[in-house]
Amino acid sequence: MADRTAAKSFTRVKLYNFDMPDLIDSSDTVSHSSAPAGRLTRAIQPLPDQLISQIAAGEVVERPASVVKELLENALDAGASSLRITLDEGGVKRIMIVDDGCGIPPAELSLALLRHATSKIRSLAELEAVASLGFRGEALASIASVAELFITSRTAACAHATRIDAQTGAISPAAGTIGTTMEVRELYFNTPARRKFLKSEQTELGHCLEVIRRVALARPDIAISVIHNGKAVEHWNASDPSTRVAKILGDVFATAHLPLDERAGPLAVYGCAGLPTASRGRADQQYFFVNGRFVRDKLLTHAVRAAYEDVLHGNRYPSYVLFLDLPPESVDVNVHPSKIEVRFRDSRSIHQYVFHAVQRALARNAGASPETTAGGHAAQLQPTGIAPFSARPYAGAGLAGMGTGSLNDSTLGSGHKTDSGTNWLRQSRMTQGNLPVAQPLALYDALFGHRDVNAGTPQGSTLAAGVNSSEAYSPNQPSAPLYAAMPGVPDFPADEQPLGFALGQIHGIYVLAQNAQGLIIVDMHAAHERILYEQFKNSLADRAIAVQPLLIPVTMTVDAVEMGVVEEEREVLDALGFDLAILSPGSIAIRAVPALLKDADLQSLARAVISDLQAYGGSRVLTERQHELLGTLACHHAVRANRRLTLDEMNGLLRQMEATERGDQCNHGRPTWFQLTLGDLDRLFMRGQ
Repeated sequence: MADRTAAKSFTRVKLYNFDMPDLIDSSDTVSHSSAPAGRLTRAIQPLPDQLISQIAAGEVVERPASVVKELLENALDAGASSLRITLDEGGVKRIMIVDDGCGIPPAELSLALLRHATSKIRSLAELEAVASLGFRGEALASIASVAELFITSRTAACAHATRIDAQTGAISPAAGTIGTTMEVRELYFNTPARRKFLKSEQTELGHCLEVIRRVALARPDIAISVIHNGKAVEHWNASDPSTRVAKILGDVFATAHLPLDERAGPLAVYGCAGLPTASRGRADQQYFFVNGRFVRDKLLTHAVRAAYEDVLHGNRYPSYVLFLDLPPESVDVNVHPSKIEVRFRDSRSIHQYVFHAVQRALARNAGASPETTAGGHAAQLQPTGIAPFSARPYAGAGLAGMGTGSLNDSTLGSGHKTDSGTNWLRQSRMTQGNLPVAQPLALYDALFGHRDVNAGTPQGSTLAAGVNSSEAYSPNQPSAPLYAAMPGVPDFPADEQPLGFALGQIHGIYVLAQNAQGLIIVDMHAAHERILYEQFKNSLADRAIAVQPLLIPVTMTVDAVEMGVVEEEREVLDALGFDLAILSPGSIAIRAVPALLKDADLQSLARAVISDLQAYGGSRVLTERQHELLGTLACHHAVRANRRLTLDEMNGLLRQMEATERGDQCNHGRPTWFQLTLGDLDRLFMRGQ
């Protein structure tokens, strides 16, 4: 028995020696009375400089794409106007970036390779207000510690270029134009264990190209070319932002996005947001730039997602290219080694500003349904069309502006005006009077309101009062039997109602309408569902949130962080309809909740609201839950399929759609209408071929 115990003890010692060969020599005698297992006393010594650089490189140089990112940022900070990027074997074998920036003086080449040597900042004050993309001064030293690095640079004051070998420090004259050439060879050649973690050549190339695309989107004024294994992969000429976005994100996004330009004092959000009908199954076309720097920030992502919450279907993801400009001292970019995360001084205000900016852009759409993923074509609501966001002067390292150009900014109820100072859509509705007024059915009263007896038109419709039906229209082709059978088809000018005028129904599901561009097909249930949904939302927003006191308060346990949020955000919680009372250091009581959500799981609801307040400085949980209930109400009250509508009711539905925010999708994200142009119809019937 004793021998067996000794054998077990010996086995444990041998395994321990095998697992930690550097800490315990196999010849040492280990006793159970020694120091705790896994911890032996060793003298504290400073690490060698090479090891320090390699440890730092582990944070900065994760893969070839990390090298590309750091070198591109240096080129942009140097004022480059063109970039030529050469990659071999996905960037593992070689990365070479040639720019035409200001260059590095020969006397500073050696300093550029030192850790924490930089020209970007000089003091803490400059760090807190840094406007350049790079500032730490450790990228080149980190790259040189895990790869072979060569720098060839020339300034305007030098007669020739100068080359430095980072491994030996040797400096020699070289040929070259003004600018800098960074060449990185054999990444991780001296740390083979790190090289084993790299993926396939195509995967690493894909990551490099994604980094380059981000730079291309942020700086459309720079010409960029990419060569891989001797073959041209990408090339973008210097252009305006809309052209660059179309080149990178594709034609679908180029024709299915909304321009966005919001400014409030020092804050600005601009760029373009994709339409919900052109959403994607992956979040792979989401680009957000803060002061010209690409970031992945959960607060900004949440704000944009919240703006799409009632127009995006299921697990679909919106596409967008958005820029946020704010004073540099209001954002801390020194929170992550790769500088891809940021921290805002006033996160709540930034979240709400971005959320409302994107939400207003979606609301301004108001039924304009550009090309969807199904390939349809749009009827433009604006007489002049929606102009793509235009280029504005560039500032700093990032893009200073993507404006709306000649966009007619009709927001349909949000209080904004067009460039001419009038809401053209409301004006056109009040002056049209081209629709014959028929005797409405009781269903029409239920759908769109009560009749105004004096005016002779439904109150909910947008027809002008007192229209004489005998003068309201004239048939387009009176001699054609088809048009004679449809007396509701008017002859309207090209700039009249965007969704046109009703022709009839198909199977009691779809409404057919004719507009200046061709044929409109409307899903009447989805369209009416959106109309009711927006009406319910406006009614809810126009009054204070109804609060339901609880007869028996619900208690719940909370941790210290949640307790702090309840104490700090008491006014916000009250405004949201919550009355939370602190019972003890570890528990609170829910004494009142929003009346609309009184049947929900109150503990889960309260915890979700507290979590939102902690993470984003505001809560979308209540709004999302309320909108879910309103969506259900709208769906149940919307007109059902197989309901026969008169032409008057169909046209009333079209006018309501034109006046409704986000009228091009139901609240489940489905399109409410679709345009077939005359060109589409000609192609279907092979006219002119």
